[in-house]
Amino acid sequence: MKKNILFIVLLAVSALSANAQTTWKSDAAHSKVSFSISHMVISDVTGRFTDFEATLIQTKDDFMDAKLNATIKTKSINTDNEGRDKHLRSADFFDAEKYLEITFVSKSFEKNGKNAYKITGDLTMHGVTKLVVLDTKFNGTVNDPWGNTKAGFKATTTVNRKEFGIVYNKTLEAGGLLLGEDVEVAINVELAKEKK
Repeated sequence: MKKNILFIVLLAVSALSANAQTTWKSDAAHSKVSFSISHMVISDVTGRFTDFEATLIQTKDDFMDAKLNATIKTKSINTDNEGRDKHLRSADFFDAEKYLEITFVSKSFEKNGKNAYKITGDLTMHGVTKLVVLDTKFNGTVNDPWGNTKAGFKATTTVNRKEFGIVYNKTLEAGGLLLGEDVEVAINVELAKEKK
């Protein structure tokens, strides 16, 4: 009898926990993952990934317990130059045939001022996993005209590509390098709240 009561209590607690959980999914049509890298010292080349998705799960309104998982398809890289994109997908850079995805799995959300967070997590790229921090601004929530609840976030970080084994470069006559090592990443994401 006691075992039955305990089982019922555990089921009830699990049900309450599940009901308190809120899941958000990225809206690709209103989101963007972009990057910028120094080119020949004098300028920057920018690009983006066009195929990605993110899921955020929370149980607290302030997102302090939130879990974020994101996946980017490496083949979707786009710098508005077909030849350059083909090179970036090659073994010199992302090796997109071997490493199909870039992933981010959060470990913690840390409040960092009003509507600001530091999201720390594992970034896996080119077969290497490193801990990175996303400086993130929460832009709030809104109900769209079709009855959906949306949330907006903007996150930025800088990663050193060499730390992920992407080391291709050439030396210029003036002594500088063709490409910088640091890559600035900017993520603007609109999330849709899943309806229960």
